[in-house]
Amino acid sequence: MAHHGWGGRPPASDAEARQRIVDATARCIDRHGVAKTTLSDVASELGVTRQTVYRHFARISDIVGEVAAQGAESFVDRLVAHLQGVGDPAEAVVEGMMFCVRTIPTEPRLSLLLQLKDSSAFGRGATTADAIGYGARMLRRFPVDWAAAGVGEDDLTGLAEIIMRLLTSLLQNPSEPPHDDARLRAMLDRWLAPALRRPASLHRVH
Repeated sequence: MAHHGWGGRPPASDAEARQRIVDATARCIDRHGVAKTTLSDVASELGVTRQTVYRHFARISDIVGEVAAQGAESFVDRLVAHLQGVGDPAEAVVEGMMFCVRTIPTEPRLSLLLQLKDSSAFGRGATTADAIGYGARMLRRFPVDWAAAGVGEDDLTGLAEIIMRLLTSLLQNPSEPPHDDARLRAMLDRWLAPALRRPASLHRVH
């Protein structure tokens, strides 16, 4: 591994190099926004050449994807902790949506994952198969017995898609004037929660 640049502190492994590139990219995005962040910016931030960055990531979008994914993992941990003790599926989904709507606007890395801003610079949106699959995995971590509620594996994927579509809409196109928490919760309770309170036999589409 080349020992030039890196602010005089060359990484001890490829894994450390990749993480430092990801961290540098996150700093650049915080300063310039994702659309204006280039591989040259990242290289300058690290004091290395662009070729050094290319050895670890082929494209800036690959680094941005890793920035977003790492931010999402931390966010999901906090979301699941917030939901502890909420075992009712309808209540958990509504409370999870409320947490997301309140928290994601303050989380630049999550905005990248959901493609809320500068979408032309980042190829994955909130409704791609990968993003929906991630949403389904997130739902599995909820403190809910989905099987007992009549929600199977295929149902979780469908539920994740509905949630991702609704969440993206709420964040990209907020109501004017914006809903306060009480009004938004009432809307979700009225129109989203009932789908999770039906008898198990009605959950599946035949």
